[in-house]
Amino acid sequence: MLPEITEAVDLCLPSGALDPRAVGWSRVPLHRANLRTGNPLGRAATWSRTKRWEYWCVITPDHVVALSATSLNYAGIYQVWVLDRHTGEEIDCSVTDPLSREVRMPSVCGGGPVRARSGPVAIAVDPVPETVRPADPRAWSVPVHGPTHPERPPRPGARLRAVTPRVRVDLLVDVPAGHECLAVVVPWSDRLFQYTVKDVTLPVHGRLWLDGEEIAVGGDGRTDTWAVMDFGRGRWPYSVVWNWGAGSGVVDGVATGLQLGGKWTDGTGSTENALVLDGRLHYLGEDLSWAYDATDRTAPWFVTGPRVEVRLTPFHERAARTNLGVVSTETHQCFGTWSGWVVDDDGVSRSVDGLVGWAEEAANRW
Repeated sequence: MLPEITEAVDLCLPSGALDPRAVGWSRVPLHRANLRTGNPLGRAATWSRTKRWEYWCVITPDHVVALSATSLNYAGIYQVWVLDRHTGEEIDCSVTDPLSREVRMPSVCGGGPVRARSGPVAIAVDPVPETVRPADPRAWSVPVHGPTHPERPPRPGARLRAVTPRVRVDLLVDVPAGHECLAVVVPWSDRLFQYTVKDVTLPVHGRLWLDGEEIAVGGDGRTDTWAVMDFGRGRWPYSVVWNWGAGSGVVDGVATGLQLGGKWTDGTGSTENALVLDGRLHYLGEDLSWAYDATDRTAPWFVTGPRVEVRLTPFHERAARTNLGVVSTETHQCFGTWSGWVVDDDGVSRSVDGLVGWAEEAANRW
């Protein structure tokens, strides 16, 4: 069984290889992604395998807003994407930054500002308040405890800002007291591994401007507007396929979050599967089965496992493809509404009916 990590730990050994003590999952971000180039793969190979990203997605009753800053080392990809849920119109602005020259990211989730800027795209993510989380989690003065966690240092929220020719974003993401996320290390080997933090059911409010029109987002205790975060640091195989599903909402008066993954974690001993109920994380350690129609991804998606039986009914498919020969990506992200049930840690079947989010398939050669 994958261990729960309750103390701060480095992701890598001084050699750059994966630290065995880092393999596990936690309820708050405890890893420092001290990625180095002195890996046994060799300096050049290590450099090209290293991937870092910060992804935020905000879903409101009217819009979906996604900010993405990705560094592949040999290239940076920065994107601001907006969907009008009523008309289906997409506003997409994406740029490629050779050698990731204009991106800055912290090694600790929430440990500092994120900056990505190239051409018409500028993205900034800042912890709020910035002084809450030290850059090194080992500097925390209050330890993180196990499942009962009677004490815990507060986690910072985030201010999300972005500018493109047609879009401007200024949003504040709140992290309620005691709110838990899923942080997990996925090991393919001691040389290839990924540390990911997935956070769902985050309240968000602020302003969005589309073609100069100002739009209020969230606030006033609304429970139909949520943010989801994906923090990733690691070294990846050249070719990989993954599934990812997420959803947020209120079911029977309980703030409910769904976080599911597949394919890329299968057989590693780690999963990125969890249910979050009023901020409490219930880790799902079993691999899941994903079923969907690859010829019609707007048809329902099904995810099943020993404690999971859920379905996503899409209302919009976002498709993106690039093919540069050696490097190629293809992503199908289907936004929709979840239904079904997940069994929590107490053995109780919990409904996820009405959660809004997405299921996706991504295939990368990178």
